[in-house]
Amino acid sequence: MLDVKLLRNNINYIYTILKKRNFHLDINLINKLEKKRKFFQIKIEKLQIEKNKISYILSKKNISNTFDLKQKSIITNNNILKYKSILDNIKKNIEYIYSSIPNLPHEDVPIGINNTKNKEIKKWGKITNYDFTIKDHLELGLLHKGIDIESGINLSGSKFFVLKGEIAYLYRILIQFMLNIHTNQHNYQEVYVPYIVKQETLYGTGQLPKFSKDLFHIKNFKKNNTYKYFLIPTAEVPLTNLVYNKIIEENQLPIKYVAHTPCFRSEVGSYGQYNKGLIRTHQFDKVELVQLVKPKNSIKTLEQITIHAEKILQLLNLPYRKVLLCTGDMSFASNKTYDLEVWFPSKNKYYEISSCSNMGDFQSRRIKARYRRIKDKKIKFIHTLNGSGLAIGRTLAAIMENYQLKNGTIKIPNVLQQYMNGMKYIKIK
Repeated sequence: MLDVKLLRNNINYIYTILKKRNFHLDINLINKLEKKRKFFQIKIEKLQIEKNKISYILSKKNISNTFDLKQKSIITNNNILKYKSILDNIKKNIEYIYSSIPNLPHEDVPIGINNTKNKEIKKWGKITNYDFTIKDHLELGLLHKGIDIESGINLSGSKFFVLKGEIAYLYRILIQFMLNIHTNQHNYQEVYVPYIVKQETLYGTGQLPKFSKDLFHIKNFKKNNTYKYFLIPTAEVPLTNLVYNKIIEENQLPIKYVAHTPCFRSEVGSYGQYNKGLIRTHQFDKVELVQLVKPKNSIKTLEQITIHAEKILQLLNLPYRKVLLCTGDMSFASNKTYDLEVWFPSKNKYYEISSCSNMGDFQSRRIKARYRRIKDKKIKFIHTLNGSGLAIGRTLAAIMENYQLKNGTIKIPNVLQQYMNGMKYIKIK
């Protein structure tokens, strides 16, 4: 959430900046609600002063004929309660509007409506020229009887899958490999988190209220009351909320978390044409990186967290490119995002495999995550960052396509062979 003081005092400036994100800020509505809020706050304060005066007079022992004063006190108190109810509704409307406003883009972010204005920062790796007709990862998975889409549909519906045999083995090894690199080389603390979270948790990282339709909802019935929970869309949600309503000492920062979790998303239909196989599904696995840092270090940390994700691709020797997203393509809570896109030879195109974002203090304001400075003991909001390190299904698909041989055999990347008991190839049985 943006700083409320900034919204109230510089709303025209905020309006101009948000136009770069293709977001229309309804200034007239906000000003109208804020005017009402101030009016009823002042009215309540005046009535409270009046009530206190009456109470003080009634407390005197030598007061006679107190009936009128008592009646006036009752009327005043009823008016206070009535106006407080009105004020609460106004505040709820304001809070809903404010919580639906996206983060302000960093000055480095290119302006654009969609991904056509994204800026390519670099390319890495050599793209192989194949002397045979290549297969996509789904064709290879079916050939090896390792990707079973039909069973996934039968069990759960469209956009679910089942992995079997050595393909499933490679999938599991990728998770272990990524966790090892991030914990041993990049010094992240591994965390195991719940896969089901409360509404407040998703609100804290910005998925609610705006993106409720993109989430899987769970209803838990207890004593005739319904409690709503959600399956996590990413480990960013529980990891970031580990510091919910906490004050961290400055010398404890940065905090670096890594977690492997399944991720559940219901919004698959709106993303491009290449949705076959493991590219976009309702359930997928991801190794997620989260850092909590001092404000002055967040931009530098975004570069670091992106390098950590790139390291996985480099060790796997998968060609990729690094892209700076434009204002119209960033996520709701981000102020600056790099996407890493891995090469898929079957489509002769790069596809996103990691998104690394700096959220600034946008999420920490929502979850009240703060730190205490050493020099003056002042309490400040921390900055939160996250990045995929990496998406497991897409990494597996990229390996299958980039490491395929003419006869359909899949070569195991050198760095993974030690994890797979020396196995060098996945051969057709």
